[in-house]
Formats: sequence, structure tokens, C-alpha cells
Amino acid sequence: MDDFSFSVFPNENFLDLRLYQYGWEQCAPLYAFGPYVRNHYLFHYVISGHGTLDSTDQDGVTHKYRLNEDQGFLICPGQINTYCADKTAPWKYTWLEFDGLRVTEYLDRAGLGLNQPIYRPQTLTQGQEVRDTMLYIASHTDASPLHLIGHMCLFLDGLIQSSATRQELHGGQLRDFYIQEAITYMEHNYHREITVEDLANVCKLNRSYFSKLFKESMGCPPQEFLIRLRLSRAAELMKGTANPIGDISVMCGYPNQLHFSRAFKKRYGLSPREWRLQNQIKK
Repeated sequence: MDDFSFSVFPNENFLDLRLYQYGWEQCAPLYAFGPYVRNHYLFHYVISGHGTLDSTDQDGVTHKYRLNEDQGFLICPGQINTYCADKTAPWKYTWLEFDGLRVTEYLDRAGLGLNQPIYRPQTLTQGQEVRDTMLYIASHTDASPLHLIGHMCLFLDGLIQSSATRQELHGGQLRDFYIQEAITYMEHNYHREITVEDLANVCKLNRSYFSKLFKESMGCPPQEFLIRLRLSRAAELMKGTANPIGDISVMCGYPNQLHFSRAFKKRYGLSPREWRLQNQIKK
């Protein structure tokens, strides 16, 4: 009987929500992975057994967590982590590695992040629905990318709805209107220089209040969201066109190609040229 399954997502056309790899594993006693740093989010759900997670918080302090069956743990991009199976009852888990423009917002709504990496479901039934959605993705390696992305949306929704640390939204429609106005402005003008003051003015809000509102809603400051948007659009152009990287850099708001290359590598783990060689659609 197999005790391990691993698959890599076939392409990266979905830039707002990207799935990189997924699988499940029955670990051997004391099997450990790390210390390691990921470029994307990685979520594990413990199907059975036990294990431990060592991970750093936003201040760089390392915390140790013990996890049991029907709990999960999140690893964030850039976070140093190590996880290890129990000696006598090693865990079996399923995992998804993913990222995207609004993923930080969704995880923040689930109450998960650098300082709270442990997922505990409100009810066992809800947790097992999250587990089953993850296992569905892991076991349908031949399904179309669109089909798998659809189930990724179901996974994220289930994670938010079931999480015991779920954050309740406040401010309702008016707050959502302001945030959507700012995002729409960024989507139409990301190739230009945009300041937080510009975005606050679009929403007719005080700069400090706007920044606070945006971070609470999206899980990151407006400047970070703008960087993600620019780099996602750059990746889309590098993947689907033959435009020179220097031209793409300027088109996406980076007149300095060196600054663009540094930002792109920090986000994707590869230089723009290396990423294009691996991902460009051949025509």
C-alpha cells in the first residue's frame, strides 16, 4: 500500500490564486523536514498521529507546537520552520502549497498567520470537510487545472468558515466599497507611480485610516498588495508573450529593471529570466 503521494500543479495561469504542489504522506517515526524557508504558503492537515512544528513568528522568535489528529498548521513565505513526526505515533498528513493576490486576506480571515500557525476546527465535521477537500485535490492529479482551482476556492472557504480562530468582519458594505475602489484604481494604474496618498484620495479617506482599513480587510498594507499585483501581471506577460523583460518591467511599474528583478526573485524564488524559461507558453 502506498504511503506517499506528491503532485506538481501543471501550470500557473491562475495568478490571483495559484496552486503549486499537493499530496499526502504517512510519515516514518521521527521523520523531520527543515529547517526550511518556503516561497509560498504551505498548509498541512493532520489525518492521524502526532507531530511537532517549530516556526518563527513575525519577530523571529521560534515557537514549538504539538499537533494531533484533525488539526493543521500553516507555514508562511519566508518563515523558518521545522516539522517532525512523533516517535511512537507518527503523523499522516495531507498538504497544499499555494499563493495568490488575496490569499493573505483569506488566511487572515481564518485567523492564521505568522503568529498563529495552528488550525483548530470549530467542529470535527467541519475540520474533516477541509481534510476531504484537500485529499480530493491530492487524489485527482489528472483533473483540469480549472477544476483543481475550483476546489482550492472550496478549501479556502472551508478553512475560513471552520477555523476556531476565525476573524469576524466588521464595517460591512461601506468598508468593502472603499477597498474595492482602491483595488480597481491599482488594477487600472499599476504601471504608474502610485502612493498610499493617491489611494486614500481616491477613496476620499485620511491616509492613516485608509491604510488601517486596507490592512484589516486584505491582510497586508496597500503598498505590499500593489507589489503583488505588479509582479503577478509581470509573470502573466512573461508567460504569455515574447516581450523583452525590460519592457515588461516598465509596463508593470518598474522603470528600473534591477529593482524589478530583485522584487520578482524575492516573490517567486527565481530571477525573471529563470522563471520565464520554466513557465513560458510555447507558441
